[in-house]
Amino acid sequence: MLAIIGGSGLTQLANLNVIRREVMRTPYGEPSGALTFGQLCGHPVVFLARHGYGHTIPPHRVNYQANLWALREAKADAIISVASVGGIRGDLGPGVLVVPDQIIDYTWGRKSTFHESSEQPVVHIDFTRPYDEVVRQRILAAAVAAGQPVVDGGVYAATQGPRLETAAEINRLERDGADVVGMTGMPEAALARELGIPYAAINVVANFAAGRGNSAAQICFGSIDVVLREAMGRVREVLEHICEGPAK
Repeated sequence: MLAIIGGSGLTQLANLNVIRREVMRTPYGEPSGALTFGQLCGHPVVFLARHGYGHTIPPHRVNYQANLWALREAKADAIISVASVGGIRGDLGPGVLVVPDQIIDYTWGRKSTFHESSEQPVVHIDFTRPYDEVVRQRILAAAVAAGQPVVDGGVYAATQGPRLETAAEINRLERDGADVVGMTGMPEAALARELGIPYAAINVVANFAAGRGNSAAQICFGSIDVVLREAMGRVREVLEHICEGPAK
């Protein structure tokens, strides 16, 4: 079963034929909300709103451990994360869809592993390629089938939030090699890897990052909702084609 985690702009999956909702309990507390089970183009899907269905949970307060554990208990065999980002690279302006292939983690203080008990042995995971390539290719193929252009590859910078970054911080991220910036990609990707669930992401550029493009002086929040509404419609088309295609 495919799991979809929706971020800002995707608190519900409007094209999902809902069958049931289930409140999950985990050893790590409660997830962001009830899991929504249904079918998308005849394919079983479970959906979770990362920030809660009322978008009330800030990025640094999301219970990533509970969210990923709940999806594992729901028998998810792949996870697609949908998240809004700021565009750092000049060609990644508002409305562009990006399927990233790398992460730089700038977050701190978040529960980032399931293996933190002093009674357990230390567990290391290989994180050379943080996104599952098979799932990435499913997304890219679905985008082609849907006729929706996406950018293949990019470095996602995960920052702490909830405030947006300064222009100087974005300059630093650019020097580090980041192409887009968001607040929720970590530890989500690492926790999925620990659980052995293939994980990849669709990033929706909501705005240019601070100091870039039309955000050179300041970020205009009024235009972000308009961009996300249009772009998330295209994301839903891509998700439909993922479900129409053969699972791998």
